[in-house]
Amino acid sequence: MVNKTDDYLAPHFVQRSNWLRASVLGANDGILSTASLAIGVAAASQTREPVVLATVAGLVAGALSMAAGEYVSVSSQTDIEKADIKREKQELKEMPEIELERLTEIYQKRGLKKETALTVAKELTEYDALGAHLRDELGLNEISQAKPIQAALASCASFTAGGILPLLVTLFLPLKYMEYSLYIFAIIFLILLGTLAAKTGGSDVKKGIIRITFWGTVAMGLTAFVGYIFGVSVG
Repeated sequence: MVNKTDDYLAPHFVQRSNWLRASVLGANDGILSTASLAIGVAAASQTREPVVLATVAGLVAGALSMAAGEYVSVSSQTDIEKADIKREKQELKEMPEIELERLTEIYQKRGLKKETALTVAKELTEYDALGAHLRDELGLNEISQAKPIQAALASCASFTAGGILPLLVTLFLPLKYMEYSLYIFAIIFLILLGTLAAKTGGSDVKKGIIRITFWGTVAMGLTAFVGYIFGVSVG
């Protein structure tokens, strides 16, 4: 029997947004990047070794690139947040009356009467003025707070997990139909990823699958097309 109390006490899906976004992006990029690269090389290659080598190189480079890129971008967001926090502290120190008015106006816009909004603003200011302004004026909270290391590790690990799947295809399936095998298995991997991401994030599974497989198909199709256009024999 399902315990509804447990459902009410369970964390909201939005609390997973930071690491889920990085993980889905990393895994999706891992599957698409390595599969697309392998398809492009396989389309112009007569032997297995160049395909495997290109896939491994793409996997390693992609994982490190994802980690570095995610760390840098999220760190930039963190720097902006810190600058806003510093500025808010200064404003609270230099013009507390104006800051109280701002907070009151925010609560009024959310539906409270002016008197009630002022009372709430005063009480929250007395309790934690900075916390109230960061949350209600700037929209900063623990859920949305940027975490560079967490995002970088999630991206690196998920890219690697996603990239290993096409690599296994290049290692064990026949070279003759390698492009088609990579395409088919990449789509299967993307469907599984879309399903997992949708269920983890509490969104519509069908929509998630269609979105991720459509763009995956476009990316791999274009890469294969480029491989055939520049179909110079490799090895």
